[in-house]
Amino acid sequence: MFKELSDFVINTIQLMGPYGVFFSCFLILIESIIPILPLALFITINFLYYGVVIGFILSWLFTVAGCLLSFFLCERGLKKFVDRKLRVNPKINKFLNRVDDLKFSSLVVLIAIPFTPAFLVNVAAGVSKMPFKKFFPAILIGKIFLVFFWGYIGVTLVEALKSPLELLKVLALVLIAYVISIIVNKKLKLD
Repeated sequence: MFKELSDFVINTIQLMGPYGVFFSCFLILIESIIPILPLALFITINFLYYGVVIGFILSWLFTVAGCLLSFFLCERGLKKFVDRKLRVNPKINKFLNRVDDLKFSSLVVLIAIPFTPAFLVNVAAGVSKMPFKKFFPAILIGKIFLVFFWGYIGVTLVEALKSPLELLKVLALVLIAYVISIIVNKKLKLD
């Protein structure tokens, strides 16, 4: 199924010619709303089809845009409902309070980890009391490492788990994201 989807995306990009870039970027954007779509595949295709630099920039911009879209949809559409109806549940309230209190550097690291479900992060941030000024820079920084990992290394979850070297690369990227988040946090005073 993964191979068929990959062939479909590549064939559609080729069929659309110079407008194929809109299709590949749309897939990345919509993945933040429909989490069942394979972001790793779309990023890898962008890297292969458009090159490392253009593929990275397109994938990063549209991954960030998709996360922001998902965040705003949840903030505008679900937050009031969650505050009125779901925060009365002690477990949900405790979870959302943890999201509210999440440190900036922890949020960046969470976003940078390639296996973190981005959709859940976007939804949790959107329905919590997390300010946009904290979410936005965290997405900008964290997604750099996520896009770099999936595009450059281009491995699936199973392959990454089988290879200790790939996991060490992921840990190194997450560590770099953590250090950058601490620097940004000190400069912008986000916590």
